[in-house]
Amino acid sequence: MTATPAWPPQSAPRLHVETLLGEGVAVPVDGNPAHYLISVMRVKPDDIVLLFDGRSGEWAAKARDIRKRDLVLEVVSRTKAPEEVPDFWLCCAPIKKGRIDLIAEKACELGVAKLQPVLTRRAVVDKLNLDRLHAHLVEAAEQCGRTALPELGGMVKLDALLRDWADDRWLFFADETGGAPLAETLKAHPGPAAFLIGPEGGFDPAEREAIRRVAKAVPVSLGPRILRAETAAIAATTAWMTINGDWR
Repeated sequence: MTATPAWPPQSAPRLHVETLLGEGVAVPVDGNPAHYLISVMRVKPDDIVLLFDGRSGEWAAKARDIRKRDLVLEVVSRTKAPEEVPDFWLCCAPIKKGRIDLIAEKACELGVAKLQPVLTRRAVVDKLNLDRLHAHLVEAAEQCGRTALPELGGMVKLDALLRDWADDRWLFFADETGGAPLAETLKAHPGPAAFLIGPEGGFDPAEREAIRRVAKAVPVSLGPRILRAETAAIAATTAWMTINGDWR
């Protein structure tokens, strides 16, 4: 007896699209995604491609109308329901190209709902290529099986972030001058949260005092060793997901 193949195929390529998906929806694909499917993955007519739009879950679609530079994907059925995303933001100072890309990639993989760049006084970078960061978020979501794409905020200055901080969201921040033990503090403060990570040189004294004046701010320690900014961002996110997120 011939075994029934698994559905959807585990080897099927996976693609994020802007089109709102549903049964029977036809999704035209061109540009780099089309090149990837046609030239790299060698997709043939009726091959399955997995799609997600960041809103409605994951869907299986059949390839058709394949040409040299474009094709159409016709949605067949939903394969995953929309994921429940933990209400956690990662707020981080901009750092050098490559390292901030790593933060975006790992933030997506770890389940962050929003990535918010924050400009601080000691930041060595004052501009970010948000299109490139968005592309890293998309690629990470495609590869790690997420059905929701993290929101990417525009760069904001630290004082603006603090001024507009909502009173229903904890603001944990890595305070290199001393803070409460991380695990115990996270357990004592469940609910919507954000983690604020400073630049390579850390927050300056005035910034640290301004953060502490926010009613929902909680200074925490990330341990006895000095961490690079990208390491701190990944470690803090991992800890929150383990204690208050969807890793429990």
